[in-house]
Parts: sequence; structure tokens; C-alpha cells
Amino acid sequence: EGFCIAISVGIFMFAWNSRRLMENDYLLFLGIASLFIGFLDGLHTMAYKGMGVFGGQDANLPTQLWILTRSVHAVSFLVAPVFLKKVLRPSAAVGPLLLVTVLSLLSIFVWDVFPDSYIEGLGLTPFKIYSEYAIILVFLASSAAVMAFRRSFDPGVMRLIRGAIALNIASELPFTRYLGVYDFFNELGHLYKIA
Repeated sequence: EGFCIAISVGIFMFAWNSRRLMENDYLLFLGIASLFIGFLDGLHTMAYKGMGVFGGQDANLPTQLWILTRSVHAVSFLVAPVFLKKVLRPSAAVGPLLLVTVLSLLSIFVWDVFPDSYIEGLGLTPFKIYSEYAIILVFLASSAAVMAFRRSFDPGVMRLIRGAIALNIASELPFTRYLGVYDFFNELGHLYKIA
């Protein structure tokens, strides 16, 4: 998780500092989204079972935060192609991402309306499993969207973006299968996420 957070912050720093050199704002939008993803990954890490930061010792809270984070990540990839043709004002990205982040965190921490994602003794809930498949579908749709605009990318950059999307999909698949938060499939999903 620490590597994932560092990578997210690094992506933001790279995109932000090179924004004036970019031909379009696709990567700038993904960079700004990565800052929020890194923040949410940090909360997910602190909430992880056994960390004791948020008081609860079960795996539901970190699993809810995982679904939230991965949803923001997937939707960001789906929205980013809009900025191949439109100019992005950074505040236009920060505002909606901040609003979604705050409202989602309130739904988990304050209003307690975010669906349970993991139940001790039973494992993953149907909501969690179906959410992972929905996230995979959003990543697939984002891959199709990128392909529709492939002429907007250098071929090498295009391969890297499609590879990143493929690894994100590969990262989600193991999270539909794990039984415990310390098992092989959970670890495998995190390793794909780092890649």
C-alpha cells in the first residue's frame, strides 16, 4: 500500500509539473485524480485490519474504502478521454473529485449508508464482489474509449496507457476471490496494483 500511495503521488507530481508541456489534458486529469486516489489509499491502509487507527478491528471498513478508491480510479480513467479535446482547468477537476471524495467518506464514516463489503466469518459480501466486476467493466469501457481516440496518443504512450488499464483489471480479479484479508489472492491483487 505504501508503494501504491507513493506511485499515486508521483503520478500527480509528474502530471502537474509537466502540464504546460502536454498536448492534451488527458494525463493531467489522471494525475489530479491520482492525488485523490493516493489519499483514499492512505485511509484504506490506516483502516486495514490490525492497524487500530480507526478503532474497529474488522475488515469491513478497509474493504469499503478499497471499493471507493477503485471506483474513483476506474471512473477517472473513463472520464479522462474527455480532456483529449477539451482544455482542463485544474479547479474543474479538483472540485468534483473533492466533492465525490467528501460525500463518499461521509457515507462511510458519518451516515453509515455505504453497503457492507466484508463480514467477519462470512467473507466478501455480494455488493463487494459485484462492485469489483462493475469496476472491471468501467476499466474495459475506458480501454475502448482510449482506443477510439488512439490517434491522439503517441504509440508508445498508447501502449503504456492500455497496459496500465490491463493491470488495473488484473488487480481487480483477485479481489473477487479472497477469503481473508491476508490470503494469497489479496496479496496478488495488491501486487498487480503496484505494477
